[in-house]
Amino acid sequence: MKTSAYTYIVECADGTFYTGWTNDLERRVQHHNEGKGAKYTRARLPVRLVYCEAFATKEEAMKREYAIKHLTRKDKLDLILKHEAESKS
Repeated sequence: MKTSAYTYIVECADGTFYTGWTNDLERRVQHHNEGKGAKYTRARLPVRLVYCEAFATKEEAMKREYAIKHLTRKDKLDLILKHEAESKS
């Protein structure tokens, strides 16, 4: 699969999560930390990437972003922890 978009979650300095999508993950996280990202994250710096998924299309990434934004905090934590466990194995 050729990746052209990502859905991601960053954890803000205050412990909250921000979910978004991008076509350049590294640049997007850098922009967040430079205060050039979303308004939500600007007041909660620094952020750190805690989760990402790769997709072939922007539309798929946006659809997944929408779904994640509707999860409870507990469900987001479970998703992040599962992702971390899978990446360690």
